[in-house]
Amino acid sequence: MSAKLKMAGLLTLGALAGALGTIQVQAVARNVHTPLPLEEMQQLAAVFGLIKNEYVEPVDEKKLINDAISGMVSGLDPHSVYFDKKSFKEFREGTTGKFVGVGIEIGMEDGLVKVVSPIEGSPAFRAGLRSGDLITKIDDTPVKGMTIEQAVKRLRGEPATKVTLQIFRKSDNRSLPVTIIREEIRVQSVRAKVMEPGYAWIRVSQFQDRTVDDFVRKLEEIYKQEPQLKGLVLDLRNDPGGLLDGAIAISAAFLPADVTVVSTNGQIPESKATFRATVSDYARRGGPDVLKRLPAGLKNVPLVVLVNEGSASASEIVAGALQDHKRAIVMGAQTFGKGSVQTVRQLGPDAALKLTTARYYTPNGRSIQAKGIVPDIWLDETAEGNVFSALRTREADLSNHLANPTAEDAAREQAREEARRKLEDQMARTGEAPKPLPTYGSPEDFQLTQALNQLKGLKVISSKTKADRTEAAASAASK
Repeated sequence: MSAKLKMAGLLTLGALAGALGTIQVQAVARNVHTPLPLEEMQQLAAVFGLIKNEYVEPVDEKKLINDAISGMVSGLDPHSVYFDKKSFKEFREGTTGKFVGVGIEIGMEDGLVKVVSPIEGSPAFRAGLRSGDLITKIDDTPVKGMTIEQAVKRLRGEPATKVTLQIFRKSDNRSLPVTIIREEIRVQSVRAKVMEPGYAWIRVSQFQDRTVDDFVRKLEEIYKQEPQLKGLVLDLRNDPGGLLDGAIAISAAFLPADVTVVSTNGQIPESKATFRATVSDYARRGGPDVLKRLPAGLKNVPLVVLVNEGSASASEIVAGALQDHKRAIVMGAQTFGKGSVQTVRQLGPDAALKLTTARYYTPNGRSIQAKGIVPDIWLDETAEGNVFSALRTREADLSNHLANPTAEDAAREQAREEARRKLEDQMARTGEAPKPLPTYGSPEDFQLTQALNQLKGLKVISSKTKADRTEAAASAASK
């Protein structure tokens, strides 16, 4: 495994930026009548026949057709996907926030699966798994060498089935087996807490079906503790996106009524739209306006939005809208840069096509495709500087990404690549990965501390340039 892959393994599963994208869901495929190119279709049929009749061993016809469709779609851009029965089920689990498994948020450390946090009330939580536990075996299969996606597949399964995990608990310096019965898990995409009197933190890790309801409920809890809230941090770091209506709703919670949140433009008429901070644009299927439950003071409470390279798509829509309307100070790092919208067209009961149908634009008309949201105040990941930011994949790194004439200039990209190589070389020499970053929302969370300082009018330690660090190091060495 390369140093780059080792580094990527340390990031939590939620940090797979753009995995969900910005999604609009359409239940039925459009009736599109497009003339087929006869010569190319004859070639496709000829290739199908040759493989079917002459390949070294028999090949399933359905697999050939599915692979042909997948190849056709995957060549478009990184976010258009053909879903067969299995992958469509996994996709729906991602947007609903429900899945069958043991109930842990995981990352990778030293080639092993690390328990970042057990989900409260889950089978793993009841079995006594703790943050920091290392999973060395899943059933009888060693974890060493697995990717995080492979580990997730083994941890998930059918309801009421058993999985045995071999756990190494560093705090006790011992290994122990834990048998867990899988059940349906509901992922909590919103976390929040009062950090200190008058100041609170609310984190959205993904835009799912229930995200807006959970967001409102958490804010209600905050206001019960702090009726005179003085400042709020909206944390969108490593939020890979999700449902478009959720992004519109959370933006509308802070913005004046009817202002533009985001606009979209594409080839078909329905992709040309402007979405505003109005209930008709974010309440799903004529449902109730849950934002009515929020205190009126939320519209004016001082607000900081935290973002990083893992903030993608729907989270970029929120950050861009609040930034353009000067409703919040955006702090952190330049975001992922996914400025496209995908629509899910169902192709029957068990298959679907997720197709890029539009680009989206912030209220000021900015396309962030392959560029991202540039923060108002840049922050390093730690007081010592950045650790993982140079190795995080962004939209501009993906094959076949949609081009943007306003994408980052060559100098910034070159600087980023130099930082990436330097960190990989350092890891290759020492054989050790950097210490994982503190949990978001913890007292050790450097960026959150700076966001709170901004709200309180205290000094903020903004990002140091390479020259600043060199000068500081030289000054320290001369003393």
